[in-house]
Formats: sequence, structure tokens, C-alpha cells
Amino acid sequence: MDVDQVDVGKDTTTQSQERDLDSKLLGARPVPVVVATESHSFELDEKALEDILLHERVRDKKVAVVSVSGAFRKGKSFLLDFFLRYLDREGTYPDWIGGEKEALEGFSWRGGSERDTTGILLWSKPYIKTLPSGEEVAVLLMDTQGAFDSSSTVKDCATIFALSTMTSSTQIYNITQNIQEDDLQHLQLFTEYGKLAMEESNIKPFQRLVFLVRDWSFPYEAPYGSTGGNQILEKRLRMTEKQHSELMQVRRHIKSCFSNIGCFLMPHPGLKVATNPTFDGSLKDIDEEFKTQLREITPSVLSIDNLVVKSINGEEVTCRGLVEYFKAYMKIFQGEELPQPKSMLLATAEANNLAALASSKDSYTKRMELLCGGDTPYLAPHELEKKHAEAKETSLAIFHGTRKMGGIEFSKEYAERLLKEIDEAFENFEKLNDGKNIFNAARTPAVFFTLVVLGYFLATVFGSIGLVSFVRMCNLVIWSGLLAIVVWSYIRFSGEFREYGAKLDHFAELVWDEASISSP
Repeated sequence: MDVDQVDVGKDTTTQSQERDLDSKLLGARPVPVVVATESHSFELDEKALEDILLHERVRDKKVAVVSVSGAFRKGKSFLLDFFLRYLDREGTYPDWIGGEKEALEGFSWRGGSERDTTGILLWSKPYIKTLPSGEEVAVLLMDTQGAFDSSSTVKDCATIFALSTMTSSTQIYNITQNIQEDDLQHLQLFTEYGKLAMEESNIKPFQRLVFLVRDWSFPYEAPYGSTGGNQILEKRLRMTEKQHSELMQVRRHIKSCFSNIGCFLMPHPGLKVATNPTFDGSLKDIDEEFKTQLREITPSVLSIDNLVVKSINGEEVTCRGLVEYFKAYMKIFQGEELPQPKSMLLATAEANNLAALASSKDSYTKRMELLCGGDTPYLAPHELEKKHAEAKETSLAIFHGTRKMGGIEFSKEYAERLLKEIDEAFENFEKLNDGKNIFNAARTPAVFFTLVVLGYFLATVFGSIGLVSFVRMCNLVIWSGLLAIVVWSYIRFSGEFREYGAKLDHFAELVWDEASISSP
């Protein structure tokens, strides 16, 4: 039974501390954001993703995403749960790894030969960490569906691995026993996408890749940990003149597409872990050497000195921007065929421009809400127009000042879209501002009352000269006006039949505009 192999620790955590932690973690859970369907496709749960990334606490913070990918039943979720312990307990517990009898909880995992995780899951609680520079970043943990099980097609495996690599800043490639040639070849498909994106900006498209070799059985050749791992990695990625061109190409692509590549060798967690069907993650059943290496690899990924902020095209990404990248990438993975490198480049450029558009529009919206939001007083129309023009110009400056992929011509479409969305937003702000004008609010009854008075005056004039037909027409106008006032008042105060109220307001506005045009 291959179980998620992970950290282990000293028996220094008391029962009361464990209960305190459980209460602190209450409510946090793994959330599926990319969901597998029965038709071997994947759907993005936008609401679930936005609930995590667009929360007011983190949406404008830069983000570091740690993902674990690889074959199924190799201990990915198990490892992530120890990562959770490290993030939750750092600086609080003498030993973050937990108590000897403490069950492991967090991302769902279990022993056995059948897969447990499907799609892509994010932990619902982003962890706010302060970098040495003093800047706060949101740390996200990502769990992925295991590859190469009997229920997944090659496209399924490629889609999940590619998505997690493209959206994470640290990708842990979880493999067993050794770095084999097929492990490298599986990476080649995803690095092809990065190669084209790199040609656009001369910046490596993906960031940190960590080969995590589980169940390493040759410590006499290379010791456990990063030192031995880097020795093995250097050998596996080495290129020689006599090497076949296909093998050289795989290695060249991997090196050219990741900014940082490392390797870590982990021992087997022990027979009790592998063969006990009731194993619950307790440290007492895990070998000491595994616990020792767990204490080394976890901070090497998650300590504030080793965190990697997500960057695309050389530009660091916020949580808000990451939402747009997820949406753009999912579009191309929902087709019938695997995405081509060109499609990947266009999707990256689209997401990059959409992220810039969202930030720029948000700047405009915030500025206008401060000026004429719900709690602000009425503003003169000419002053509102002036402030709108200033906010619009500032928003465009933010958009054009953001580094974007695709070139000027590609970004032109998104600049025009930004202008259109700003103008639409301004129309709503105008209506909101007009609603605060007491004279505008009373326009409809005033127009109908004027019609009633005018009808009464004309009826008197026509009656005095004996034009009975015109008198009847004026009486009709009088009663219609009175009825309109009564109906409008009922609609305004009851909230019912709003569509009829809108028609009355529209008619009154037409009459008002005609009267204004006719006035000298």
C-alpha cells in the first residue's frame, strides 16, 4: 500500500495543543476548483476558486502556490497534510510535525491501490506569510489527481499536470524509487508549452521544479535529502556528445523551461505504513529516517526564505490575477484535442491582459465609488463627467503601464474592452447619482401633474367657446394624468409592478425632454 509519505516528528506536542490546533483549523478544507467529469473532461468551478482567491483579505496580495503532482497512490496528499501542519504550527509548537499518536488530517488520503484525489483541489485557507523584504504573500497548497491510473486517459493526465505546472510557483514532481527516462519524457509535453512562451519574452515560463524521489533505496550511492538528490539529478540531466538527440532534447527542454530545478531523496516510510490498512498517519508507525527527512524538505519549500512568489512573463501575480489565468487556461483544455503550444501562448497572453484589465477597472470603480457611491451626496453632472474622465485616464494609464504578453496590437483589443466596460460602469454611476437628485425623483409625478393642470386650463378655455369635443379630450388627459400619478405612487411605495413604473418614468422623461427642446 503506497501511502502519502511525509513528515514526522518528535513526541513533544501535548493533547491540549492538538485540541487547540483542531479548533483553529475548524472550517478549513480542500476545495475542488477543477472538477473531473464522466466524459473525461474538466470544468472550472469559478465560484469556489473566487471564494478563495478573491477574498478581501488576499485578493490584492501576491501569491505563492505549492503543487504536488505525479502518479497516483504515491503519497501526494499525505505529504501536503504535513505541509499544512508546518504552515499552521510554525513558531507555535516546539516541533511542528506533531505528536506520535496524532492522526493526520487535511487533504483526503488513504492507503490501498485505488486513487483517492480527482481534479485539482486548493486548501480553502490561504496562509499569509511575511517575506524577509517585509511584503505579505498568500501561500496556497494545491493537490492534484494522480496520473496513470486505470480511469484516466493520457489527455486527463496531461491536462492536470500542465494546469498545475502553469498555475503554481513550486511544482513538486512526486516519483518513486528513481528518476527514470519516462519521468523526464512525461515532463517534455508540458515543457513544450513553456518553450513557446519563453520565445515571446526570453523569460523561462515555469519557476521551481522539485523532483521528489520517494522510497529511495540506494543511500550508499547518494544520501537522503537535497544533497544526494542534486547528485542524482545532475547525472540524470547530464548531456553528452554520444547521447541520442531525442534524449538531449528532453533534457534541454526541461532545463530551458524551469528557472530552478532541484531534487530531494526520501526514504521509505516503513512497513507499518505500507501494509497496515488502519494506518491513520500517526508518527509512531513511521520510520525515524523518514521523519528526519520530512523535517528537512518541508521548510526547504515553505519557509519564508524559500517561498517562491508566482510569476508569469517576469511579472509577479496576485490572487486576483491568478483567477484570470485559471479561466484562460481552462478554456483551451476543454477542447477535444490537447492544446498546441501556440494555443498556450495565446491563452497566457489573454490571461495576462485580462488580469491587467481587471486591476485597471477595479481602480476606476473604487475611485468612482468614493466619489458618488451609495453613501455620498448628489454631485453636479458636469463635475461627475470631469471626475469620470480623470478616473478613466488613470485606469488606462495603469493598464498600459502593466507588462503584458502579446504585443501592442494584441493588447489593443483589451484596451478597447476596458474603455467599453468603464463607459458602461459610468452609466450606472450616472443613474445612481441622478437618483439622489430630489428633483429627478419627483420628475414623473410633476410631469403628470403639469399635464393635469394644462388639461384643466384648456378644458376651461374650450368650454367657454363651445368646443365640446376638445373639452372631452382635455378631460381624458386630466383623468389619465391623475390615474398615472396614483399608479406611480402605488408602484413606488409598494415595489410591485416595477415594469409599469419604468414605462411611466420613460414616458414622463420623453415629455420632459420634448418640453425642454421646445423651450426657447
